[in-house]
Amino acid sequence: MADKIVKDDASWKAELPPERYAILRQAATEPPWSGELLAEKREGVYHCAGCGSALFASDTKFESGSGWPSFYAAIDDGAIDLHEDRSLGTIRTEVVCAGCGGHLGHLFPDGFGTPTGQRYCMNSLALEFEPNS
Repeated sequence: MADKIVKDDASWKAELPPERYAILRQAATEPPWSGELLAEKREGVYHCAGCGSALFASDTKFESGSGWPSFYAAIDDGAIDLHEDRSLGTIRTEVVCAGCGGHLGHLFPDGFGTPTGQRYCMNSLALEFEPNS
């Protein structure tokens, strides 16, 4: 991973559409079943919508039934960072982009039937999809 992208809050707010700013910089969550990437089936790579870092390969995406795009593994070990999240009165694992620290979603140990048993439950608005040519 290259140097981490660091910007002040005003810069992020000016660069990102309000709905992406709320998710990436304020850890909001989009409503389930609302994200356009939920139904994306093409081969390609999912990137951070904040900084463009590659995060997930399409061959790790699976239908979890949760209402958000789900993956069983990051594209590589340095793509994401994990943090303890106690914001809802319970302990969860927050997933952030290692490139810019943007909030992506959460990691859950309920990816049953996947090679890792993990479910990276991501906000569509935190990601941009680049199809293979």
